[in-house]
Amino acid sequence: MAPDILKQLQDNYDLLQNKLIFLQREKIIKVDAGTRFQLEQEIKEIQSQIQEVAREIEKLQTRPSVVPTKTPVSISSHENTGIKKVLFLASNPKGTAPVRLNEELRDITEGLRYSQMRDHFELEQKLTVRPRDVQRAILDFKPNIIHFSGHGAGEEGLVFENEMGEPKLVSGEALASLFALFKDQIDCVVLNGCYSEVQALVIAQHINYVIGMNKAIGDKAAIEFAVGFYDALGAGHSIEFAYKLGCSAILMHGIQEHLTPVLIPLRA
Repeated sequence: MAPDILKQLQDNYDLLQNKLIFLQREKIIKVDAGTRFQLEQEIKEIQSQIQEVAREIEKLQTRPSVVPTKTPVSISSHENTGIKKVLFLASNPKGTAPVRLNEELRDITEGLRYSQMRDHFELEQKLTVRPRDVQRAILDFKPNIIHFSGHGAGEEGLVFENEMGEPKLVSGEALASLFALFKDQIDCVVLNGCYSEVQALVIAQHINYVIGMNKAIGDKAAIEFAVGFYDALGAGHSIEFAYKLGCSAILMHGIQEHLTPVLIPLRA
């Protein structure tokens, strides 16, 4: 009986967390003072309910925890700082179709800034990225999550830039060889570009979690996935849950591309 009760509590906990994320996002975009005040009251009520459910979960579990017992892999924090670092890489070279990179970056930044765990995240951005910029950024920033936003060309690779701002293709094998050197540091790689599943499969031989796209993905769907993904991480959820919420966010906006993102666990 206890396992059934625990499962119900955990499901309720996840539902409340989802509602909290939605309300926090609504509060960000609402400018009317009355509406924002009402949302603040609802957020406080939901947070109180979450704490109550968490206490009930702790009573039933053999160890103190407020997260589901399936213990999915969470994001590491290195050097005992308690900070999770996200490196946002973007590329939209000359002659390629415009991508709404700034909007994606802005929405991710806002989500993390207003999240429950905002003090536990740092985000570093590198735009108009050349291949050498990637290795330098990893060495300097030491990220736990690497997020690429831009174009993908399937088997040919991801589209970065050369010194002239023109397209420069980088293969999955090249990226995998780089990321493998930092596999004890990098927990997740997100390739938010068309047809990037090809590169994701190769990178996943070394990295715990890699997300790629199994076909072309529209700008709006790519942005909604990213926002949902980082909203969930900012609320303390696992990478698996964040991926699912990202897919759900696409569908919630009436976009039928929720099956395009693919989560690939370590394949070593």
